[in-house]
Formats: sequence, structure tokens, C-alpha cells
Amino acid sequence: MQLSSRHLLGIRDLTPKDIQIILDTAVQFKEVLQRPIKKVPTLRDVTIVNLFYENSTRTRISFELAEKRLSADTINFAASASSVAKGETLLDTVNNILSMKVDMVVMRHSASGAPHFLSKHIPAAIVNAGDGINEHPTQALLDAFSIREKLGSLSGRKVAIIGDIMHSRVALSNIYLLKKVGAEVMVVGPPTLIPKYIKKAFDIQVAYNLKEALMWCDVANVLRIQLERQNQVLFSSLREYSLAYGINRKLLDSVNKEIVIMHPGPINRGVELDSDVADSKQSIILQQVENGVAVRMAVLYLLAGGQTEQN
Repeated sequence: MQLSSRHLLGIRDLTPKDIQIILDTAVQFKEVLQRPIKKVPTLRDVTIVNLFYENSTRTRISFELAEKRLSADTINFAASASSVAKGETLLDTVNNILSMKVDMVVMRHSASGAPHFLSKHIPAAIVNAGDGINEHPTQALLDAFSIREKLGSLSGRKVAIIGDIMHSRVALSNIYLLKKVGAEVMVVGPPTLIPKYIKKAFDIQVAYNLKEALMWCDVANVLRIQLERQNQVLFSSLREYSLAYGINRKLLDSVNKEIVIMHPGPINRGVELDSDVADSKQSIILQQVENGVAVRMAVLYLLAGGQTEQN
């Protein structure tokens, strides 16, 4: 099996078949992760650099663990501790790394389109680990994998994406993916945090009332309020936001149906989710973290295989 692209720059570029291949491959790797010996020699001759220009915990560790489980040689790069601080350009940085014979670059950058720029200038395979407010493809893939694992299928499922849609690369990648696999999508939040164009551009539903959205959906994918990306005041206070769009036990019980709760992390507890929801049986947040390793193993394996066949 081979993907239609030698890079993973965004869900927008994947076909429904690509998504199916990645998710099915991830099932196999999740089985590997349940074994006493969790390591396979699949990428033993592949060198991968993790190029992170933004802070990250879950994504960086998840990729690093996936690489180690596949027996790849891994190099971790943090912009704050590199020559970037001295003014070195992105392209110079990467070309210097590539001169050390690196096969694949996993990249997170604050500028939307940075991985796409690199893919046009260097021969290595690029995996987008989040670019600005554009996309976060592996997060959408692990979210889809988690929904499919929990509910058995994606087609026809009703998924509400709740919160800061305006600044969320997770939201955009999830919308692209869910639409490609036949799920129904609704975005929910304050009018100031939902782009005006989104309903028409993506043919999805938009709602401003949280309880109505919860009564509609099978899955609630709750997003973090990204204050660091907001350059103006878009709602009165976190307390006011929590009162209108925070999910607590009382609200969930009033809906009177079983809803799957998801969150890409990190959680602002007491803002978008109360602890009695985040830690409840309805929550699959920790399963998302676990599944992230299997999904990223699948992506790295498939891209490395594609690269090998093309060289």
C-alpha cells in the first residue's frame, strides 16, 4: 500500500483512500504497541528529524515515541536552542540538517504554509506536525481513528467541534477529514470565534447554542481557547465563556444521551471542560493520546515506504 503523496502536509491533500490506508495501518501498529516488546525494525535505516519551531508536549513526544518504536534514528531540534536564535533562515537550517543525510522531517511551525514551502525546496519527505492556524493532519487522523475505534465507523456520525474554531488548525483538519469520510459536522462557539465563511465554504452546520449542539451530536470534540493566537478581545472573560460553552456534568446529564467526549489537549480544566467530564467514562481523551502513537507510526511507515519505492 502506498499513499498518493510522498508528504503529509494536510488532510486537504489526502484522498479518502489515503485516509483509509492510514487508519487501517494504524490498527496493526496499535496491536504492536500492546505486545511485551513494542519495537519493530521497520524503519531501521531511516533518519528522521523532529523540527519544532513551536512549543509542544504531546505531539513531539508522540512522534518521537513512534519513531523509536519503528527503530528509526531520531534527531530532535528545538529552535530556541539552535542557530535560528542567531538569525539562520528556515531553509538554511533544514539544508544543514539534510547534509547530515536525513530522510524525513517532522515539522511544527508558527507560520501557516511553512511545511508546504519546505516540500518544494528539499528532497526529504515532510510531515506537518502543525503549521500556524492552517492544519494539524496527524491530530485529525488520530481523532478519526479514536472515533472509529469507539463507535465502529465514521460515515454518518454526527461530530460537533466546539470552541475556538477561528484559531484552530485542529478544527480545520478535522473538518476536511470528517467531510471526506462521510460524517456530518457542526461547529459550535461564540460568533466571534467562528469564521463567517465556514458554513458555505465547507457545507457544514454552525451553531451558537451548546446544549442544542450536544443534543444533535454523537461526538463532542472540544477545543482549547487559544489566547496566545488572539490579538484582540473576542469574548468578555474565560468565566463568561465557560458559563456559555463549558461542558460540565450537569449539562451532559441534562442532554440525556451518551456522547463521546474528545479533546486534543492541553485541557483548560474548568474552562472548556470540567474535570468530572474530562475524566469520565464518556471521555476518550487518554485513548486519543495512546492512539496518536499508532497513527503516527502508520504515517511514518507509509511515507518511508513511498519514499523508498520512488528512490
